[in-house]
Amino acid sequence: MQLNDRQEKILEIVKKHEPITGENIAEMLNVTRAALRPDLAVLTMSGYLEAKPRVGYTFKSEGVESAMRRVLNQYRVKDIQSLPVIMKESCSIYDAIVTLFIEDTGSIFVVDENKYLSGIVSRKDFLKTTIGQADIHKVPVSVIMTRMPNIVTAALDETVVAAIRKIVEHEVDSLPVVKSRVEDEEEKLEVVGKISKTNIARLFLDLAANKTKGV
Repeated sequence: MQLNDRQEKILEIVKKHEPITGENIAEMLNVTRAALRPDLAVLTMSGYLEAKPRVGYTFKSEGVESAMRRVLNQYRVKDIQSLPVIMKESCSIYDAIVTLFIEDTGSIFVVDENKYLSGIVSRKDFLKTTIGQADIHKVPVSVIMTRMPNIVTAALDETVVAAIRKIVEHEVDSLPVVKSRVEDEEEKLEVVGKISKTNIARLFLDLAANKTKGV
C-alpha cells in the first residue's frame, strides 16, 4: 500500500511523540480532526498505528513488516521468474562450464532424454571437478550433478514468500520452477523457469520504486 504525504507525516509525528492524541496530531499538521480521521483510520487498519482509548496513537513497528508481507504474498513465482538454463545429461562438463559463463548463470538445470528434470549443477560443483583429475571434455555433466529427488523446486503458483523461504533454508542461489506431470504412474517435472536471488532482489527494487502492483 502506498501512503500519501500526509499519512507519512502522521507516522513521523507518532514515532517522535507517541502516545499522542488525534487532536494533537491535527494541531501539528494544522488541519481539523475531522479531516485527519480518514488517514488515521487507514493507518490503524493497515497495522501502522495502534489506537489506545484515553491514551492516543502509538506506532506499531511490526505494521511495516505486515504491510510488506501482504504485498509480497500477492506475487507468485510465475510473476518474477526468469528463463532457465538447461542442458542434457549427456553434455560434457566442459560444455556445461562454457554455457555457465556464456549465460552468466549460477546453476544449470539438467534434463533427461525426455526433457524432464533429473539434476542440477552449480558453480561449486564445477569448481570441485576442475580441481580434481577428471577429463572435463569426456565426463558427462550427469556425473557431478545433484540428482532428483534431492532438488528443491518451486511451482508456478507458489508465493514468492514461500520460494524465498526455500532459498534461505536450503542455502541455494536459485530454484528450478517446474510443472508436474504424471507418466506411467510416475511424477515427472518439466522445467519451465527459474527463480533466483537476483529475481527476488529485482522485485524488492521495483517495490521500493513503487513501480509494481499492490504498492
